[in-house]
Amino acid sequence: MLDLNLLKKSLPKYLLNVADVLLANDFQAYLVGGAVRDLYLNRPTRDFDIATNALPEEIAKLYPRTVTTNARFGTVLVIMEDEHNERFDLEITTYRKEEDYVSGRWPSKVVFTSEIVIDLSRRDFTINALALNLDKVFDPSVVEEELILDPFNGRQDMNGKIIRAVGKPLDRFLEDGLRAYRACRLAAELDFTIEQVTFAAIKNTLHIAKKISVERIREEFIKLIMHSPKPSVGIDLLRQAGLLELFLPELTATIGLQQPEFHEDDVYTHSLKCLDLAEDSVKLAILLHDIGKAKTRSEDEKGVHFYGHDVVSADLAKAFMERMRFSKVQINKVWTLIRWHMFYYPSADWRKSFGLDPEKINQQGGGWTDAAIRRFIQNVGEEYIDDLFKLRIADATSNPKSLFNPVEIKVLQDRISAVRAKDMAIKLKDLDIDGNDLQALGITPGPIMGEILNELLDIIIDKPILNKKEELKKIASKLQKKYQDV
Repeated sequence: MLDLNLLKKSLPKYLLNVADVLLANDFQAYLVGGAVRDLYLNRPTRDFDIATNALPEEIAKLYPRTVTTNARFGTVLVIMEDEHNERFDLEITTYRKEEDYVSGRWPSKVVFTSEIVIDLSRRDFTINALALNLDKVFDPSVVEEELILDPFNGRQDMNGKIIRAVGKPLDRFLEDGLRAYRACRLAAELDFTIEQVTFAAIKNTLHIAKKISVERIREEFIKLIMHSPKPSVGIDLLRQAGLLELFLPELTATIGLQQPEFHEDDVYTHSLKCLDLAEDSVKLAILLHDIGKAKTRSEDEKGVHFYGHDVVSADLAKAFMERMRFSKVQINKVWTLIRWHMFYYPSADWRKSFGLDPEKINQQGGGWTDAAIRRFIQNVGEEYIDDLFKLRIADATSNPKSLFNPVEIKVLQDRISAVRAKDMAIKLKDLDIDGNDLQALGITPGPIMGEILNELLDIIIDKPILNKKEELKKIASKLQKKYQDV
């Protein structure tokens, strides 16, 4: 049962102001779409859209600031400010029906109508095909059935936690291939199940889902993993439907891929368990962190191995993200986290010898020298170290057979803090010498100068005491002769 008092408090002032203009001019105003669903489920929402019987040109005349780029499709963007002068954009759409979809996504024909029920009939799922009558919100005598228009029993499906297509499921997915991805995302996000006939229709319309742009698929995919209480549910629904294979075959290749005896699950199941445990900042990286195992599996008398899977997984993840047109910043972060996720795997004998006693491990530096710590920071980058630890912890704790104990990470964090506190060189800019100094030695700018600077950095990482200009000049002169002799 909808709490009407709570609903009234949840409607923002700017939304009501926009609706009041329509109502004052004898037009209808209904809140539609996911906002009605979320209000009914008592979920937070900021995505408010209004549907009306006013035509686009009539809408544009009612408001001082509008954007009419999509007016031919019935949508006018109204720009409003709330009582705090914060700007809000709100879409008002004329009731419409859509016909003759092309490219699996867009209707080639839009027909305006005066009936809200006709407009609701074109929507994807029953839980999204509801309309809240904004003219009756503050009527003290109104009851739920009068306030919410629900021609397709969306409230009943919400109460039953069901995702069901409006009308004939096959028609809905043939019209718009993105709806298939959205069904899986909503099921995971809301903890609902997809109704059987609806799910079957998804499987039968994969040829339409293939036509969807990678950007739209990426948007649904990221929403799924970031906003679902158990994103593994949505990922596996994508797999069962055949959608995952369409855009992320690298992950489906790990299904049934068995791991050595110290792992409880196959690679695919392990990846999904990791995803559920991971913090938001590493979810994408951890879902992809082992996708290279399908290409690196080998077996000998000692058992199953995945040598170099960290490097292969990082490169496959990069290729996937480039294919899906993620930003360069996002790609670099995920590549780095996956590339270095095998950073800390002390042997079982080493663990047993110290019994995971923090003091004993600290005495041994966690198995890390200062030089190893500096090289680790250089490889990973200071900005990614904390996220790498988060990934490592989720990776290990998802496997009950793992010998890992979080105390190992704590010790390593302490070691990194201690080394960071010292005067150390991690990047070329930290060297007490630069290109001008090398030019003074007769080394011309170019590839050889770059090689010499990188070699100097490698030396200083191992022996920070040498990071003094005169010492570095001596070393650079010797390196210069080496390159001249080549």
